[in-house]
Formats: sequence, structure tokens, C-alpha cells
Amino acid sequence: MTARRLETRLHPDDRIDPGKTGPQVMRHVTVNVGESPIAWLASRGLLSAAQLSAGERLRADYERAGLSARVTMRWDAAPPGKSRGGAQASDASLARIDAHRRFHAALDAVGPGLADICWRVICGGEGIGGAEKALGWPARSGKLVLGLALDRLARFYGTG
Repeated sequence: MTARRLETRLHPDDRIDPGKTGPQVMRHVTVNVGESPIAWLASRGLLSAAQLSAGERLRADYERAGLSARVTMRWDAAPPGKSRGGAQASDASLARIDAHRRFHAALDAVGPGLADICWRVICGGEGIGGAEKALGWPARSGKLVLGLALDRLARFYGTG
């Protein structure tokens, strides 16, 4: 059984007020450490801290951009009406757009051959063995290729 720990993370829809000096509103999220394939690799010393940080940032951008498939209907409130100057974009929408751009720029920086393993393992949560089979790669090549991709991601995000 993998350990569970309570982490405090800023939810993608939470607004950060730069003018506010006091504590920001944070949501408490229970995170299963063994749930992420890259966290599993890092816990066994197979990834550096910079590689893990870059992978987590890519996954955060992926989730913040809302790129994952939805399995239920959206019950969000209807978008606000248009004003004279056109539709007013909310801060959450702008954050989503920025995350979407960062995600695609990161995958472009990684390169076409390495972006596949990044998406499957980091964003899709697929195991390395499953990603190797799906991509038609030889067994035990995924860790090496993922390490190279994470090094490029670390350079892109400035963590390595």
C-alpha cells in the first residue's frame, strides 16, 4: 500500500490577488504519492529533483488548461452576457489560456519524438511499460527516453 500525504496546492481556478499581502485562499488536496508514474520513479532515485519538478509543472499546466477528457456533463454556470466592448474574459479563463499555451510550448520544446512519452506518462498517468508497448518501443527504453524528455522540460521551465 502506498503512503498518502496531505499537500496544500493552489487549485487552477483559485485566483491569486497580487496586491493582497495576506494569506491566499488555498484548497487542501489529498494526494496519493504513488499515483504519478514520475513520482514513483523519483521516489526510487531514478529522476532528479529538477526532472520531477519539470514533470509536475507540465502536468499542472495540462490540468489547469482543462485538456483532459471529461466524463460527465459540465454543470457550470452559463457564461456572463456580453457587454458593449465584447465578451469579458474572467481571470480563470485567462489562466486556462496561459496554461494551454505553456503546455503546447513545452511539448514543442521537448520535440516530436519525446513529446509522446511525456504526454502518455506525465499527463495521461500511463505506466512506462504500457507507454513502451503503445509506442512500439523496446522494453526498458521508456525510462531512458523519459529522462531525456524531462531534461528538456527542465530547461524549458528553467528548473534544470
